[in-house]
Amino acid sequence: MKKIAYDEYIQEATEALSKGAFLTVKTGDKVNTMTIGWGSIGYCWGKPVFMVMVRDSRYTYKLIEKSDEFTVSIPLKDQLKEELKFCGTKSGKDYDKFEECDLSIQAGQEVDTPIIKGCDLHYECKIKFKQVMNPDELNVEYDKKWYPQKDYHILYFGEIVGTYLDE
Repeated sequence: MKKIAYDEYIQEATEALSKGAFLTVKTGDKVNTMTIGWGSIGYCWGKPVFMVMVRDSRYTYKLIEKSDEFTVSIPLKDQLKEELKFCGTKSGKDYDKFEECDLSIQAGQEVDTPIIKGCDLHYECKIKFKQVMNPDELNVEYDKKWYPQKDYHILYFGEIVGTYLDE
């Protein structure tokens, strides 16, 4: 693993994110990963941050609420498509996604939460702020399109404490 600046692959990360990335959370001895297609990398409070979104109906939500960190592992070369599909449609409450998908994890370098092997780019983050979406402040068209069930996201802003490229 080669340590890199958080913004060195920001364009590639943003493009790949729309195809799917793994958000991994660890609480105690429980580890779960889910597929995310939304998020953003930016700069707030004098620090680089990765903002991820999790609905409170997700199993990952129960874990991330008890954690102060997360990792995001991004495949840049269109690999792991089936694994991303499975992890985006099945719940960690019902399946051991690592076993089902034969996903391997690797210890984080700056956090206790692992990263997903086989991905090219990894972000290790410490949660600094979270915000429940306020539907009254959401664009009406977005509300209709993305939240027909009114299952709004919670936004988690994680300070990026490590960024790595799998060489």
